[in-house]
Amino acid sequence: MSENKKAEKIAGIKGMNDLLPDDAPLWELFENTVQSVLKSYGFQQIRTPIVESTSLFARGLGAVTDVVEKEMYSFEDSMNGDKLTLRPEGTAGVVRSAVEHNLVYDGPRRLWYTGPMFRHERPQRGRYRQFHQVGAEALGFSGPDIDAELIMMCQRLWDDLGLQNVRLELNSIGDAAERMQHRAALVAYFEQHMDILDAEAQRRLHTNPLRILDTKNPAMQEMVNAAPKLLDYLGEESLAHFEGVQKILRDNSIPFTINSRLVRGLDYYNRTVFEWVTDELGAQGTVCAGGRYDTLFGIFGGKPTPSCGFAMGIERLLELMKLNGDLHQPAMCDVYLVHQGDAGQMQSMVLGERLRDAGLDVVLHCATAAGTGSFKSQMKKADGSGAAYAVIIGEDEASNNTVSIKAMRADDAENNQVNVPFDTAVDYLVDQIAGVEDDDHCCDDPNHIHIHH
Repeated sequence: MSENKKAEKIAGIKGMNDLLPDDAPLWELFENTVQSVLKSYGFQQIRTPIVESTSLFARGLGAVTDVVEKEMYSFEDSMNGDKLTLRPEGTAGVVRSAVEHNLVYDGPRRLWYTGPMFRHERPQRGRYRQFHQVGAEALGFSGPDIDAELIMMCQRLWDDLGLQNVRLELNSIGDAAERMQHRAALVAYFEQHMDILDAEAQRRLHTNPLRILDTKNPAMQEMVNAAPKLLDYLGEESLAHFEGVQKILRDNSIPFTINSRLVRGLDYYNRTVFEWVTDELGAQGTVCAGGRYDTLFGIFGGKPTPSCGFAMGIERLLELMKLNGDLHQPAMCDVYLVHQGDAGQMQSMVLGERLRDAGLDVVLHCATAAGTGSFKSQMKKADGSGAAYAVIIGEDEASNNTVSIKAMRADDAENNQVNVPFDTAVDYLVDQIAGVEDDDHCCDDPNHIHIHH
């Protein structure tokens, strides 16, 4: 390439987004809150590969689901011919791992995961080709209590994140035999209304008629509303299980509505299904969905193991957090080190390490192609960092073995500057910052400074 010719820029892949530094604090707040809530219920983290055998999803999700038919990123490994797929969801991989490693041999397990998923959809707000989920899977539990616990755990998370306007919809889709009875009645009903069914519904009629209930086509709504309801086909055990879930939710003051049209797009679900939905995100209103999947272990060659779980879309929940809250940008650091001259730079580096040893977050001003910059430009950077204190070591300070410490956030910050001996600077700053923390009672202010222990 000639020296004058500029290299062509390479853009990111459509629908697969960068997480930029300005967005990172919100992701960290979400992830830390999720981890704390899940831990408080006894869930342990599991990490499965992003790539799995294509057959895992074809078998587990159902060959005629939208995901398998037209949304999966599947490819052949050119090295050995293996048919592989970027995971479109997390549950199949977790159950595959549980079967492979005998995870429920000693008893039930509560597991959770987080990470990227991949589906080839038309990108839009809240729906991306690489998106991120948090999921929880309770493996080996058969009663309605675990279904309710998962739902209550979600409610606690919404409360901790400060989210309002998220509501719970609940349904039971029964067991396989009950669904077959309902399915036959549904097909017969739809066949009487062929003139109203759109092309998509006609395609699904004999492959996945339950999904017709999910239609957004206004012309079909009235007909679909009058369709046979699965709840009317539930047997005694399924009904008792569903009643059990509802009772626990009522006893714990978790409001819900029963949505008899609520189904899951994947084949492995049975009995309890639920969705947390909001009206604030337009078309992509579901922020969390889950339910029971008692047959999936058997489908993957394991012993029958009753299980229940959910997955939530991180991007959608972050959108909600932005809409719902006054989101403070946390400070990048506690202390910003400003310096001039070689001796000042060396002393700043030594002091920076000592401050970090004491548990403070420290940013040291470093040179760019334009040089180190003036005191004025460095102080501007210190202010922009959100640091509580700027520590200044110029030539005078370096020769006197002192440092100047300026309080950046005080009301009288203009005059709030002290000079202290170099060797006492760490103790002085820790005392000042710990004092601010005590005054704020540590918790009232989302911008409060904290020392890591």
